Amino acid sequence: MEPTQPRRPFGRRLSRRSLTMVSLLTVAATALAGCASGKASGDTAKATASTDGSQGTAKSNGKVSIYVIGGKADDPFWSAIKRGGEDAAKLVKAGGGSVTFLGPQNYDNLGPDAAKLTQTALSQNPSAIVVPDWVPDSQDAAIKQAVAKGVKVFIYNSGGVEAADRTGGIKYIGSDDYEAGKAGGVKFAEAGAKNILCVNTVPGAANSEARCKGIADGAKSKGAKSKQLPLPSSNFGNPSAVTQAIKGALLKDSGVDALVTIGVQDADSAASAIDQAKAADKVQLGTFDLSQSQLDRVKDGKQLFAIDQQPYLQGFYAVSMANQYLSYGVLLPQNPILTGPLLVTKDNVDAAIDGTKAGVR
Repeated sequence: MEPTQPRRPFGRRLSRRSLTMVSLLTVAATALAGCASGKASGDTAKATASTDGSQGTAKSNGKVSIYVIGGKADDPFWSAIKRGGEDAAKLVKAGGGSVTFLGPQNYDNLGPDAAKLTQTALSQNPSAIVVPDWVPDSQDAAIKQAVAKGVKVFIYNSGGVEAADRTGGIKYIGSDDYEAGKAGGVKFAEAGAKNILCVNTVPGAANSEARCKGIADGAKSKGAKSKQLPLPSSNFGNPSAVTQAIKGALLKDSGVDALVTIGVQDADSAASAIDQAKAADKVQLGTFDLSQSQLDRVKDGKQLFAIDQQPYLQGFYAVSMANQYLSYGVLLPQNPILTGPLLVTKDNVDAAIDGTKAGVR
């Protein structure tokens, strides 16, 4: 869901054990949010006391006004993020504030479009802007502009702690895409895959590049290999075009024995391509993110895994933290606030299916 100029979200790679521990700490710390104040930065948990009571109380006309920049309205992944943000927005609205969601028409020019949306939000004199840093070269200037004007910025979904530190953002809330990819690459290799193809429909985007790099490094650590199949970003959301491109790649290279896609729409296309290429008996499938069709295939043994970054939590935590910081000056000490990755396989798919039916996974 993001274009140009690849950049890995994190400079420091966290172990899966560390990811799990930080995620557990995050959940525990949410219940204690009123006990933390100030700003934490860097990729280790740091608690720093606020010495300026006005630091977290920037409001528009005396009321909290939060603008959330996300994906397309018809993108299932972003629907889950928005659902989380809308649930958190209920408390904002109860206090007389507002939460506004903005998104692009398509993903053809996402970096510049996201920068324009940030400037649109800034023109409304918001208290806070919640924004993914998909394409740093296109977006950082607009994010820094907002910070310079006193707007509190929270980076979420893409960019990592590096983006927050670089732009002046307060926190990063989201998954570690590189580690998610690495876990997927290891899983493929452990299942016997030797030649993995990472299908990237938004080549150059920070998230997708980190995911494919993680797949390659994870596979390499277990003696397998992976290469990327970059497709034009205009193909994103075009099932027919993606299916035909993947089918062509499979027919051209009979050695491919595993496919991973950067999103659920592409995974459905990949499943169709595998069937059309008559390769279902030798090509394993995996994807990032969840949908009912992915989980059904995992449950039926037709898909090896789906990697969940728990988008509902990204929206919920980002809006909640912005509101708590603006209203009370309180802030969780952990940075990043990790929502994933979580590998969904046949062993734990039933619980994931329940969450998807509820619209939160």
